[in-house]
Amino acid sequence: MKQLLKNLVLTAGTISEHITEAPSVLFLQILRKLPSKVVRPLARRLTALAPASSHPLFLLASHAAGDTTGLDRRFTDAAKNGVSRERARNAAEVAIAAGLPEWADVFLPLAAGAPRTPATLARRKWYDGDMSGAVVVLADERGSMAKQRQRLESEVRVFQGWKPSLPATPTTPQPRKVLHLLTNSVPHTGSGYARRSHSILTAQQAEGWEALAVTRLGYPVQIGSLTARERDVVDGVCYERLLPARMATSMDGRLQQQAEGVLRIARRFRPAVLHTTTHFVNGLVAREVAGALNIPWAYEVRGQLADTWASTRGEAARSSERYALFTEREADVMRSANLVVTLGESMKRNIVASGIDGKKVLICPNAVGGNYLDEPLEHADARRALGLEPDSLYIGTVSSLVDYEGLDDLVSAFALLAPRLPKLKLVLVGDGTAAPALQDQVRRLGLMDRTIFAGRVPPTQARLYHLSLDVFVVPRKDLAVTRAVTPLKPVEALASGRPVVASDLDALREIVHDGVNGQVAKAEDPEGLAEVLHGLLIDADLRRRLGDAGRQEVLATRTWQANARAYIRAYENLGV
Repeated sequence: MKQLLKNLVLTAGTISEHITEAPSVLFLQILRKLPSKVVRPLARRLTALAPASSHPLFLLASHAAGDTTGLDRRFTDAAKNGVSRERARNAAEVAIAAGLPEWADVFLPLAAGAPRTPATLARRKWYDGDMSGAVVVLADERGSMAKQRQRLESEVRVFQGWKPSLPATPTTPQPRKVLHLLTNSVPHTGSGYARRSHSILTAQQAEGWEALAVTRLGYPVQIGSLTARERDVVDGVCYERLLPARMATSMDGRLQQQAEGVLRIARRFRPAVLHTTTHFVNGLVAREVAGALNIPWAYEVRGQLADTWASTRGEAARSSERYALFTEREADVMRSANLVVTLGESMKRNIVASGIDGKKVLICPNAVGGNYLDEPLEHADARRALGLEPDSLYIGTVSSLVDYEGLDDLVSAFALLAPRLPKLKLVLVGDGTAAPALQDQVRRLGLMDRTIFAGRVPPTQARLYHLSLDVFVVPRKDLAVTRAVTPLKPVEALASGRPVVASDLDALREIVHDGVNGQVAKAEDPEGLAEVLHGLLIDADLRRRLGDAGRQEVLATRTWQANARAYIRAYENLGV
């Protein structure tokens, strides 16, 4: 009961902060946490009540419904017909929250003079990565906008090199103990990040090490898990939570709280090594805790998060203040780590190019374990278990539904294939910010009856979807982040004995070998993707041959147990 009360106080503080500063962002975050099968039909009904309204409620509902055409029409009508200054400011707020800055630029001049317009202008600058410019806009403001300025100033300090301060408290480390600092974890998050972490932890324990994980300050209460406890045990792995009743209002204050909490747990656990993951704020905390304990630490680079951020904003974002500071902090953290771990050769090349000694970089690729090691079910059996028609043809993916995954190109390719292959169906498993637009695209193409949006599913069902597909597709856009970062899901598809068709990008070619375990297609080319898929879909023997080869390679080179042994050897080379 005591922990529940603390969680409620923490949640109330988070909600209060967002309602005061960015209610549109809070509203969209809440909607994204709710089941999409419920939210989107309700949002469509709501928008039908006022088809022409530019009230922020209906703008947000149009976005939540995936009605990109309707949202654009509402914005156009509001700009053309004229709105009050406050209504224009609200429209700009919704546009920023929805990732449509061009519309914010239309409405901000119309909002001049409205209360809180500086706050909206600051958010617009922050969206582009102009961090200092956002602070300057709020320089003379009072009240809630002064609090917003202070919050932004604290984040700028962190990006400019601030670090936590901890007293030296060396302990006697215990052999074969590793403490992991994580951003999120199972059972509250089912992302590829959380699943990779859990696989590493369980594999290390299977190798005779004791592994303990600590998640970031406030998690998982801040993502809506009000009944979260201070400790979860999943498959024998212990996850400790840092759940104070109140969190500092600034980014540096919260990281200081987190560092003190991690140090407190580490002094009790007495690890021989500390292991954390991107992004750099985890590294800041891990570095200071390891230094206080006088033990080595490892930094695992699972993505290029500066490039992930820039991928949603266009090429200009890569010249922004935020991008420059982000990449500097990542390089600084990697330089100071005793060991750097990453997922593949493309990522290692980028790490070395940033000035990191290649000799301390270890590649531990995305891998498989558990049920993926078992003999795969036949397609028809997996489909029956999911309630799918056993005799149809299925293409699709299991992924986060975000823009850089290129799933709009997959939908376009499916539209080209559908008339040629009457039994073909498209399966999209997962959810994300691109989901509403994808549903709208499928609806406009008249293919809803042949498309399955499964939403988020538990790991056991995810494996069944892998097994049900004839071809697994990874149609990623050609971006800096996708050229470097190797995803987990196609590895699981290969382990399931299913061929993979992927965009012809460096990181994906490390997984998909053209003509061996799958095929590659030019990125952002739906017509070319359709032709590659068609060749596979009409040749069952080729699909089977590629799938068998893919499974054999994964089992030989990409298992979590092999990775765990590589981690342990690397720890031992640090003198652990």
